[in-house]
Amino acid sequence: MIEIRIELVRQLIDSQFPKWKGLTITPVEKSGHDNRTYRLGDEMTIRLPSHERYASAVEKELKWLPVFKPQLSLPIPAPIAKGEPSDDYPLPWSINQWIAGETVTHINVLDLSVFAEELATFLRELEAIDGSHGIPAGIQNFHRGGNLAVYDTDTRTVIEKVSGHYDTKLMTEIWELALATKYQAAPLWLHGDVAVGNLLVQDGRLCGVIDFGTMGVGDPSSDLVMAWNFFDDVSREIFLSCMNVDQDTVDRARGWALWKALISYDWNEQGSEASNWGKHVIDVIIRDYKSL
Repeated sequence: MIEIRIELVRQLIDSQFPKWKGLTITPVEKSGHDNRTYRLGDEMTIRLPSHERYASAVEKELKWLPVFKPQLSLPIPAPIAKGEPSDDYPLPWSINQWIAGETVTHINVLDLSVFAEELATFLRELEAIDGSHGIPAGIQNFHRGGNLAVYDTDTRTVIEKVSGHYDTKLMTEIWELALATKYQAAPLWLHGDVAVGNLLVQDGRLCGVIDFGTMGVGDPSSDLVMAWNFFDDVSREIFLSCMNVDQDTVDRARGWALWKALISYDWNEQGSEASNWGKHVIDVIIRDYKSL
């Protein structure tokens, strides 16, 4: 990971965009793993990949977000400028328009069922955008929208490791059900990382979607994981119903959610926020599956 300090960000702005030299630079309250984000003045953000494996997202967002923007009903990042690599920071980076809002939580959402409908509406709008010339799912977006089987070894390994805490036979059943079908329709646009950190709310309503770095075209099932990692039983049903997906898609989506939850639980320090989150989602997935 590249160490990114505010002094480095200041240097990049001053040297490459001197017209913004006098604007304040402050880290955002919650910066992601793949990128470090800073506010530039009141109306812009600076977005810097934290590792070269995430650098391709810069060009993708610069190209495709302006295409998406007029076809979506909610605000998404609007690229303003591209920053070039330097001796001190070896990757491309970007400056984008600031979107007002708070990261979504169960506290600041007024009604989970309404939020489920709002998120489904946005995702269906995204899927409706012509994807015939889009970026195929694959290594470039960590296979979001691609074949879930690429994570088969990781998933089965963790299932075995947690055998003392969970019914491994049941989890294997859930996983194999997810692998049993393949997406057969035309590739659709997907966000690639529909998670609480990338959804913004204002006055309790969904008001923006950010971080399209893992976008691509393919199987949209990986965009449905919020069904288990955020929604409750009622809003989960509403969300999936509004997405108008078949059972095979739901099964694959559940598999995506299970994979992420398992590696979060096992690959992070036990008791950490990430590990506890993974355990919670595993519990939700198992309880939901048993209720079918």
